[in-house]
Amino acid sequence: MSTILAFAGSNSSTSINHALVAYLTTQLKSTSFELFKLADMDLIVYSEDEQRDNGFPSSINQIYKHIQASKGIIISVNEHNSNPSAFFKNVLDWLSRLDRKFLEDKKVFLLSASTGARGGIGALEIVEKMIPRFGGEVFGTYAFPSFKENFSIEETKIINDEIKNEILEKLHQLEVSLK
Repeated sequence: MSTILAFAGSNSSTSINHALVAYLTTQLKSTSFELFKLADMDLIVYSEDEQRDNGFPSSINQIYKHIQASKGIIISVNEHNSNPSAFFKNVLDWLSRLDRKFLEDKKVFLLSASTGARGGIGALEIVEKMIPRFGGEVFGTYAFPSFKENFSIEETKIINDEIKNEILEKLHQLEVSLK
């Protein structure tokens, strides 16, 4: 059975992007998964001095091992001012210093969620261009708009049927491609 690693690029304890990937993992039918919460990681801002003096944080080694053990990855990227968050960029910086091709041979389903109508598309487009630099294949993308109107946090589910069908079709395609 294939393994999918799912996480959000957010360090918020109430991340809508984490809520989205957590929901999607419950919809996987033929794939085992691991839901990872980057918000639980203790990370210092990357610098060459920090790497030289102290090496790699244990949390970076941990996420790297999880990435290497997976065949596919679901990432939901949060957006700050039309860009990926500094937190997520920092995670990518650390991982790429550990292994420039840390996503080699991985299929990545890339999402973003936002309370706005654009669904975090600015951050999504930036990260979509970054993933291949690290060896990953962007298998699909989805910008989830108006999160509060289209997702029920209380029920932990997508409540807009059109969005639900679109996103679950892409998720199913990812599962099929990993067999």
